[in-house]
Amino acid sequence: MTALTVALALVATVALLLRWKRPAWYWLTFGIGLAIVRVLVRYSSVMDACGLTVPPSRWRLTLARLAGRPIPESRFPRILRLRPTRTGLVLRVKLRPGQDAFDFSAASDRLRHSFVMRNVTTREIRSGVVELRMTGYDVLKRVQMPALSGGGVMRVPVAMREDGEVYYRDYRQIPHALNVGATQSGKSVYQRNLVTALATLDVALVGIDCKQGVELAPLARRFTALADNPDTAADLLDALVGHMEDVYQLIRREQRLSADIPDAEITADIWDLPAHLRPTPIVLLVDEVAELALFATKDEEKRRDRIVTSLVRLSQLGRAAGVYLEICGQRFGSELGKGITMLRAQLTGRTAHRVNDETSANMAFGDISPDAVLATIQIPTDRPGTAVVGDSSGGWVRIRTPHLTLRRAVNTCNTHAHRTPEIPALDAFRPALPPLAKTLAPAAATAPAIA
Repeated sequence: MTALTVALALVATVALLLRWKRPAWYWLTFGIGLAIVRVLVRYSSVMDACGLTVPPSRWRLTLARLAGRPIPESRFPRILRLRPTRTGLVLRVKLRPGQDAFDFSAASDRLRHSFVMRNVTTREIRSGVVELRMTGYDVLKRVQMPALSGGGVMRVPVAMREDGEVYYRDYRQIPHALNVGATQSGKSVYQRNLVTALATLDVALVGIDCKQGVELAPLARRFTALADNPDTAADLLDALVGHMEDVYQLIRREQRLSADIPDAEITADIWDLPAHLRPTPIVLLVDEVAELALFATKDEEKRRDRIVTSLVRLSQLGRAAGVYLEICGQRFGSELGKGITMLRAQLTGRTAHRVNDETSANMAFGDISPDAVLATIQIPTDRPGTAVVGDSSGGWVRIRTPHLTLRRAVNTCNTHAHRTPEIPALDAFRPALPPLAKTLAPAAATAPAIA
């Protein structure tokens, strides 16, 4: 009996230590089993307490009266599947007649407390089926990106979502995006993770960094073109617009609209072109958009209008030509001058890190989702890299980017420097760099976690 007591005490001590120091290990060793038992045992009572049951149908009440039996109890949604993951549980339920997926979304906070889980998010799988994704611990406290082979064509992993899933930046689905955040909010680290993820793909990176290139210049070996001042940026954007027009001419020549061509072979963008004719897709990263929009003299105002006009044209027309935009800034409002709100309207994806005021959050999400605005202003200062991501559909989710040092980002870009494509229209803006002194070892595929 003494040996059993000592063993139980030792197991309990190990569990408490793991829960305190390594919550991910605790979940994989102890948490999964306890959570499954807790969900299955409490399920019916929790559904009843959260108002997620329906009264018995009329025919059941009639049968009970005829048979002289007690009135049947309310029915709760039927469990279709309960699947454990490395961060939590996925519960899929079948709705009863009269229930709606919004009922579960509204009760997500009560479900979180009832099942003693860290977070509960809901989504509709299909008509009559809702999935509850529950996380067993705070996955954003210590970000650990899983080993990933890649997200696909123009789809790269960037951060961890609060529901335990990996957040992917998918340029085919959301071609242009806005990234706002205050100083020391993690905005630059997000951009650094994005560049290193794109560096492994066959894509051209074009950068505009008007802080004399301090953010993007160290990664220049993987950049096809780079501008570090507004004057060069204006010329680079003009060249990019010209390249876009040339790509449209290529698409026009290859549309092949004759009657004997199958519909599947008719193209309206670069992705339907034959592989040997398809131009290299381009991702344009603007590090601080305010530096391009501010002016003090008449000449600077003319340059500013040139820049904004080119950005608006690229955002409106660039997707089909394979030109994608990532616009970063601390603020992105109408105070930056005419044309800025038109540009913002074309940026479907929105990423907002910690901001200094509610107005900045409204610039990102005010026209999309008031709930996302509230979530943005609640980001704590002690969690750099935490952000709220949304799009024009109104959906949003919290994410956190793993910390990636500049040294590791430089190593990754240098390792994949051979993938840097040459685009004749942008040759004048290609960074002039000395040859590498030695071959660098490939950097790790995943970034270290944030402490």
